[in-house]
Amino acid sequence: MSTPAITPAGPDVETPEVAPAPRRMFRFGGARRGGGPVTLGIGVALALGLVTVALVAPLLNLADPMQTDLTRRLNPPGTPGHLLGTDQLGRDVLSRVLAGARWSLGIGSTAMLLGVTIGVSLGVAAAWSRSWLRTVLTRAIDIGISFPYLVTAITVVAVVGRGFWALALTLGLVCWPPVARVVYAETLGLREREYVLAARLMGVRAVSTVANHVLPALRPTVQVMAAFTFAEMMISESGLSFLGLGAPLGEPTWGNALSESRSYLATAPWMMLAPAGAIVIAVLAANLIGDGLTARSRRRGERLGS
Repeated sequence: MSTPAITPAGPDVETPEVAPAPRRMFRFGGARRGGGPVTLGIGVALALGLVTVALVAPLLNLADPMQTDLTRRLNPPGTPGHLLGTDQLGRDVLSRVLAGARWSLGIGSTAMLLGVTIGVSLGVAAAWSRSWLRTVLTRAIDIGISFPYLVTAITVVAVVGRGFWALALTLGLVCWPPVARVVYAETLGLREREYVLAARLMGVRAVSTVANHVLPALRPTVQVMAAFTFAEMMISESGLSFLGLGAPLGEPTWGNALSESRSYLATAPWMMLAPAGAIVIAVLAANLIGDGLTARSRRRGERLGS
């Protein structure tokens, strides 16, 4: 039984043309599932812009953010010498927003660094120990997560007092439980990796194993948690200052500026829009950085798994 021969398509035989796949002119972030280099780049650019503005603001020829002038109170934006207008005491809104960047960004960064340091340390210690210490640390993490951190921060600030370091330390001491929980879960998985088991079987000390193998593997997770924790600390700092429990009254912080603008929303909305816009930009930058780092870690994991 013979099979018919398959003749190649000659010049007289028409072959169906396959339309090329449409090319995407724009691919936000370079990935289909959100996040990516563009997202990370935008977030880093916004963050660098805010830091640069905070550092360069004292060198600019701007009005004193603490100087009052009742003859210029509630001047609208565009007034000569006051690009963003003035507040209820005649203080320049632009100079106060720029000065508030040092307060708000400094408090958010300090609180984030302290919270991430405590969370990583306790999370790794809880996952690496196999004795009563592990039970104590995991219960401490559970207790910390169960308490609303903002309520705890309000209680601590009411006892300790207000100020830059008091607020930064308070927020840092109440934001670590989520970081510790994530690091604890990640470290439990890393304990069973081949290279970690090999180091333990070779008699390498636990401290060296954690420093050389566990912490480098945790770096992507910690970076993402740090970005999102910073965004949360910015909102918390502004909320506490808005309630009068953050920076001392009169200090040019974004939260204080929002609190002072409550009574002038209808007559002077620029008092609220300027600090609120600064908070939105800072939180957006942190979330974009966290989104971009998440996408980069996911792509790295896909490459290693393929």
